[in-house]
Amino acid sequence: MKFTLSWLKEHLDTTASVEEIAEALTDLGLEVEGVEDRGARLRDFTLGFVRSAEKHPDADRLRVCQVETDEGVKQIICGAPNAREGITVVIAKPGVYVPGIDTTIGVGKIRGVESFGMMASERELELSDEHDGIIELPSGAVGQGFVDWLAQNDPAKVDPVIEIAITPNRPDALGVRGIARDLAARGLGTLKPRDVVAVAGGFPCPVEVSIDEDTREQCPVFFGRYIRGVKNGPSPQWLQDRLRAIGLRPISFLVDVTNFFTYDRNRPLHVFDADKLEGAKLRIHRAKGGETLLALDEKEYTFDAGMTLISDAEGVESIAGIMGGERTGCTAETVNVFIEAAYFDPVRTAYTGRALKINSDARYRFERGIDPAWTPLGIEAATRMILEHAGGEASDVVRAGETPDTSRAYRLDAARVRSLVGMEIAESEQRQTLTALGFVLEGDMAQVPSWRPDVMGEADLVEEVARIASLTKLQGKPMKRLSDGVPKPVLLPMQKREAAARRTCAALGYNECVTYSFIDKASATLFGGGVDATMLENPISSDMSHMRPDLLPGLLQAAARNQSRGFADMALFEVGPAFHGGEPGDQHLMVSGLLIGRTGPKDVHGAARPVDVFDVKADAEAVLAAMGAPAKVQILRDGPGWWHPGRHGRICLGPKKVMGVFGELHPKVLQAMDVKGPAMAFTLWPAEIPMPRKSGASRPALQVSDLQAVERDFAFVVDREVEASRLVNAAMGADKALISDVRVFDQFVGGSLGEDRKSVALTVRLQPTTETLKDKDIEAVAAKVVEKVTKASGGSLRG
Repeated sequence: MKFTLSWLKEHLDTTASVEEIAEALTDLGLEVEGVEDRGARLRDFTLGFVRSAEKHPDADRLRVCQVETDEGVKQIICGAPNAREGITVVIAKPGVYVPGIDTTIGVGKIRGVESFGMMASERELELSDEHDGIIELPSGAVGQGFVDWLAQNDPAKVDPVIEIAITPNRPDALGVRGIARDLAARGLGTLKPRDVVAVAGGFPCPVEVSIDEDTREQCPVFFGRYIRGVKNGPSPQWLQDRLRAIGLRPISFLVDVTNFFTYDRNRPLHVFDADKLEGAKLRIHRAKGGETLLALDEKEYTFDAGMTLISDAEGVESIAGIMGGERTGCTAETVNVFIEAAYFDPVRTAYTGRALKINSDARYRFERGIDPAWTPLGIEAATRMILEHAGGEASDVVRAGETPDTSRAYRLDAARVRSLVGMEIAESEQRQTLTALGFVLEGDMAQVPSWRPDVMGEADLVEEVARIASLTKLQGKPMKRLSDGVPKPVLLPMQKREAAARRTCAALGYNECVTYSFIDKASATLFGGGVDATMLENPISSDMSHMRPDLLPGLLQAAARNQSRGFADMALFEVGPAFHGGEPGDQHLMVSGLLIGRTGPKDVHGAARPVDVFDVKADAEAVLAAMGAPAKVQILRDGPGWWHPGRHGRICLGPKKVMGVFGELHPKVLQAMDVKGPAMAFTLWPAEIPMPRKSGASRPALQVSDLQAVERDFAFVVDREVEASRLVNAAMGADKALISDVRVFDQFVGGSLGEDRKSVALTVRLQPTTETLKDKDIEAVAAKVVEKVTKASGGSLRG
């Protein structure tokens, strides 16, 4: 949003400098992106007086002028038709850069005659498009700076231009009036009254207007007025200067009027050439689809069904709220016009503009929201300006629809400023601020003005008060501390476990993934989900139709993408929620890891091998230990169907307390997920890990025995289907005081034992705590081990 200082001062009575205004705007939330000093590029130009102007000896159209400057009389050759004796001109001396022609002036010869500078035209100084002659000034002292002369005689041409960034929630600041209102509330001046006086119609409007019933939401109200006998032409100089300053090209007065109110009051308007309207009737309606229009940008657009259009008897004449049609546009021959001032739905306008790829000032404002209450006043203000400068006679105003009711009020709680912002602002100051911003206060209720669609609650009132008071005044204060000076823990136990799991997985060499909580139905079904309870009612795509029942589908999809790009070895993990139902409590935190490929790169000296189930088991146990799981657990079978039936295990504390699952994923699952296997994985449930009995941070004393440990080996012959864990658990129970560890170190299947038998070798470690073990003590424990294992497994000690 651009505006000039003089334009701002038409709405704001202020003596503040540009620097003060820019600083205040940024502090108010209207961030200043730049201030253009338009006089800077003209500072090297000075005034001169033409003493004589004689015909060039070798060119009929050139004049050899003797020009008096602050450096004496200089000879300058000029080809302008108005170069003559006795006029005050603008001089560019050698070495001066001329912006309009992008040239630095030097001393040169033209047809053999030397020239020491240039006399400039308005276009060469980028003051206007005028280039038929050089600038003639009515007065001025020789050597005076041209910028200084403009500041005294035509300040609009060197008026500073301020550009601000507008956030989507502040459409009122898309008009100079809204910016002035904020500055006035801050105290940088007084908002000038700019009341609009209605123009009395001299005859009934000959153009009828109607809004289709199904289009009332897209266009609630439409005002129109017919003006006959206007004289279109160039705009007044002040209007041209103002539009050029903000980067707009003056076209004609009727068009420039609409651009002026677009920036002055955030009120987009449109003017039709009334003589080109067919049937003397305009209809606002939804597009059926397939209609076309040649717009003012000389491009033809085809409309989709539902877009808001304005049509006459011949067809579409305007894209509502975005751009008019070329056929009914105003030209120099226009004498009768029809002015449009309407309110169009922001969402529908945005959809239409995006679909048609049209970016216009009107669309930019309508899709953010204009002031609907100023719609009837906007047409009156435009009418008065047209009558003053272009003449004509205005008709009565016609209206279709009703102005939207935006009235709403919220309670002003003065104490909330302290609780929400941390500032002490007196209630009287708060009320004064809101009043200055246009709010109407009745008791403790604040009526929101129609031009502020962003204010939607009590907290927004607090924000307005704090914004105007300046958040730079907010002072940091130390937080209150507890009496003992030690703050309470802020992380919950599950949050601590989640952080520990992340750190441990990363330390083990896994890369963290963050996948979507939504997956396709087929993938969800593979992992026990895909039911209606977890189906999304309005999914963003068909590949995200269900809530994930497990983290592994997302990890497998990531693995498939990596494999398709040539990455065969990977270790991935994720920590996040999975869902077993559609209710708020039907979710659980999971930690999942995935190993695919080899343990390391191929190396003749290395020991790289394919990952196996024991790699992922060790990683799962390490993560569980980091989260506080007990060291002694049971490994059981019968995991879910997506695990390999013979190569997985459940990590349990009893048959019903499952803390996790590890193992190889089923080949059919990998095939369905397009993953080249085998793939090892683990899934852990932090919530199933028992909470520690003591909540203190202190650790128990370390129990270390200084007595020599003893290890004894046993080999048992059992049936082939007997799990080794049954033997380990039985051996551990033989003497819980002395036996500290039992592990399997060998296995032999078949051979002389028979196809249905196997030999499992165990190492049992005995750790005394009070005295050194004697042979009889060791033999007694060994006998108990043999007894317990043979009874539990049905096997026998191998001879």
